[in-house]
Amino acid sequence: MLFRGRRARRVMVIGLDCAAPELVFDLWRDELPNFGRLMDGGVWGELESTIPAITVPAWSSMLSSRDPGVLGIYGFRNRADYSYYNMYIAYGDSVQVPRIWDWLGEAGKNSIIVGVPQTYPVRPLAGEMVSGFLTPDRESEFAYPALLKYEVLKVVPDYEFDVHNFRTDDKDHLLDRIYRMTEGHFRLIEHLLETRRDKSGNPTWDFFMFVEIGVDRIHHGFWKYHDPRHPLYDPSNRFRDAIADYYKRIDELIGRVLERLPDDTVIMVVSDHGAQPMMGGICVNEWLWRNGYLTLKHDPPAGDPVPFERVEVDWGRTVAWGAGGYYGRVFMNVRGREPEGIIPPERYEAVRDELAEALKSIPAPDGSPLDTTVFKPQRIYSQVNGIPPDLVVYFGGMAWRAVGSFGHGRWYTNKNDTGPDDANHASNGLFILHDPKSANGGGNIGSRSLMDVAPTVLHLLGVRIPKEMQGRVIVS
Repeated sequence: MLFRGRRARRVMVIGLDCAAPELVFDLWRDELPNFGRLMDGGVWGELESTIPAITVPAWSSMLSSRDPGVLGIYGFRNRADYSYYNMYIAYGDSVQVPRIWDWLGEAGKNSIIVGVPQTYPVRPLAGEMVSGFLTPDRESEFAYPALLKYEVLKVVPDYEFDVHNFRTDDKDHLLDRIYRMTEGHFRLIEHLLETRRDKSGNPTWDFFMFVEIGVDRIHHGFWKYHDPRHPLYDPSNRFRDAIADYYKRIDELIGRVLERLPDDTVIMVVSDHGAQPMMGGICVNEWLWRNGYLTLKHDPPAGDPVPFERVEVDWGRTVAWGAGGYYGRVFMNVRGREPEGIIPPERYEAVRDELAEALKSIPAPDGSPLDTTVFKPQRIYSQVNGIPPDLVVYFGGMAWRAVGSFGHGRWYTNKNDTGPDDANHASNGLFILHDPKSANGGGNIGSRSLMDVAPTVLHLLGVRIPKEMQGRVIVS
């Protein structure tokens, strides 16, 4: 797997879940000196996310260079079979293809992995791992090797994997929890950088990667306070600088990480997707019901929203149903596939096309075009494994959340049915690639694919890129 005659490098990947390119590259660049230093001496640009642009499966696509269809993972929750309600959460054992550290281990390279999504439950690797945000709690077996768990808890006794229940109106408490979690994460990173060295003081790792989930959580909790485009923006609010201040703290913490790296370390900063103001919600099941695609045995009470799972669907008269989230998923009730399917298989594509066009035609509340995009999995993925949605929907370019519950009285809402949430995802994250051995920075080199990260890391480490990877090396 190694390229002969080429001196391998060490690579550090700093992952910032949901970090928005316009904030780092434009709005606050002058206030983020460490980001700026990496940009000035490197190349950078936007990083096109997966479809869907969501933490799961985006990080696994990034680190395997395989699209969600190959992974068979289409979100946090996926259909387990063709029944109507059986869903499973895509933990780490759902990822059935190798990721960067697997390929590096085969090539004799050592990795340290901390906080990467879809790494719980942990699996053996050549190196060490602390799992990411889907980890249940500190009592679980979250580290490899197993004894690493006790070292983590000695360094950071209150180590947190995520800010649970981040959709809350108690913003002071939320802000405190985000900071405490993030400070603990970076304290562990600094400890590992200082202690994983040989007798000569050289790092024992070849590849080090960590992901900070706090960026995503602060966006969802505080976006309306800083963005004038948000429909609930109030310029006099006391949290208007919460996101800016957090980015400045992240910049400081990254600076401390950089101080602990060998001078020749190649550094990448990446995010899995971006962020934008949540303009409202489209109640996808309410729309399907009111437009004759979904039939209920009893009308839901208006003004008293209930989850989809709590309404009685007349499946024998239902064409399609949906699931909510930052993007919409629509499932079709196909004869011979679903238990009470009614769509003849020979009519499947015609009905799917009709649904797609109808969804795209939903206007904004004021009657203006909403600019909705509808994707067919078979057209956007190289393979389609597992059980995908029949349609993936970005309402208003993902500025509008998909709401799955019933009882809103109409198919528009200005509230999120899973709790207060200010931001939706945006399709592009960011990347910065800083090679200290390059004479000059190349500046903004435009957009690249999220799946380009894994082959780039392997290339930098002198490891042959597997032919099944779908991405390309960002720079040679």
